[in-house]
Amino acid sequence: MKTKKKTRKVLVILDNRLDRNQKPRYFEVSCKKDGTILKERRLRGKPAKAIYDEVWNNDEGKTSLDTCTRMFRLYGHPLERPRR
Repeated sequence: MKTKKKTRKVLVILDNRLDRNQKPRYFEVSCKKDGTILKERRLRGKPAKAIYDEVWNNDEGKTSLDTCTRMFRLYGHPLERPRR
């Protein structure tokens, strides 16, 4: 019997589509199934392993998650864990 996870790991990428010289920022967010954020952590660089349930992106050049007004999900991203 499979047990359903109560939380999911989401990778959020903040980059700037107008200035490609600006490095992207990576955040790891733990959230409930309904979207309530439990924990937010900034990563030092691009993750090496595909361990995330979802990958979201904001390309407006924002520096934190609090200032983001729109995000879009990246389906089939290399850092997204394959579904079973």
